[in-house]
Amino acid sequence: MLADHSNHRLAAPSSASPAPMRRDYDDSPDTTALFARFISLTDGAERAAVREELVTAWLPMAHRIADRFRDRGETTEDLRQVAAIGLIKAVNRFDPQRGAFEVYAVPTITGEIKRHFRDCMWAVRVPRRVQELRNKVRPARLELMQTPGSREPTIAEIAAHTQLSEDDVIAGLEALDSFTTLSLDVNVSIGDGSPTVADTLAATETSYDVVIDREAAKKGLRRLPERERAILYMRFFQDMTQTRIAEHFGISQMHVSRIINHSCARIRHEALTDTPIDE
Repeated sequence: MLADHSNHRLAAPSSASPAPMRRDYDDSPDTTALFARFISLTDGAERAAVREELVTAWLPMAHRIADRFRDRGETTEDLRQVAAIGLIKAVNRFDPQRGAFEVYAVPTITGEIKRHFRDCMWAVRVPRRVQELRNKVRPARLELMQTPGSREPTIAEIAAHTQLSEDDVIAGLEALDSFTTLSLDVNVSIGDGSPTVADTLAATETSYDVVIDREAAKKGLRRLPERERAILYMRFFQDMTQTRIAEHFGISQMHVSRIINHSCARIRHEALTDTPIDE
């Protein structure tokens, strides 16, 4: 009896069909009849109502696809809105005779989201070809850095890994910093007294002051006698010494000094007051 009991316990179970696998989500409703009706209608209120019903039925699937792109710099709400736009396009273009709706809708919605990232999320607009190069260079660079004894891969190594030219790799690497930007008001390091990014980039441009001063002095220079203009030109533009200028005009160095001081004072007065000095 023990043997019989043991055999009974070890007997194979009856050949029943295995329980179906449970899906983690259920967002593929049966809308065959709705699509047949939608296709048969012409533009109008009734067709718009059926379209809205179809979009509402498939919206959970669109949201699920959008959620795959979270944590990439865009809010979930905005991603779901973009996915909804892709869903509407899929509903409008779907031909029921070509298969199941989800087979057509999934790539349509995914493509709409990817286009959104490509066209709207870049801080600096770059050509589409450069964006594609970035998308090839970035994962290749990360993959090479994860190898044993990892280090920053060279341009030649990335080019060999991606089968791209070195010029294309350089373009892709330059685009890595174009997707997002850093505010100029961000502190360089932690701390209230830390300089901002703008502080590290800003510099005083003295050339602007020179241009302003030169423009302000033009009128006064034109009003000077010819010899005084020549002396100022030799001193400040040809960098001649007062002694050489004196020798050129056959006058004393002290006289040249007085002419320069007098002429500069006159030009300065006319530039500041916009009032010419009458001789």
